[in-house]
Amino acid sequence: METRPLARNTFTARSVLRALLAHPGPEIYGRQVIEATGLQAGTVYPILHRLEAGGWLASRWEDPAACAGFRPPRRYYQLTPDGAVQAAEAVKGRP
Repeated sequence: METRPLARNTFTARSVLRALLAHPGPEIYGRQVIEATGLQAGTVYPILHRLEAGGWLASRWEDPAACAGFRPPRRYYQLTPDGAVQAAEAVKGRP
């Protein structure tokens, strides 16, 4: 999937991108992004959804058996190869 340019390169969007780029593993779930940025869920999730719609992120739902009924399944996000390049540029302040 081809990536689309970031519609709004805002401080909050750059904060989410920094959290995605800084995460040591290949995947991160929404709560980890919230904790890393200090932003509210109502701010983070719409940004994650826009990034995914733009081809910057891929996501998958956790297997429900992995959480054994102790919590809801998590949605994991991962920067696409093109998304990682675009994210690195965007956090430098380039749209």
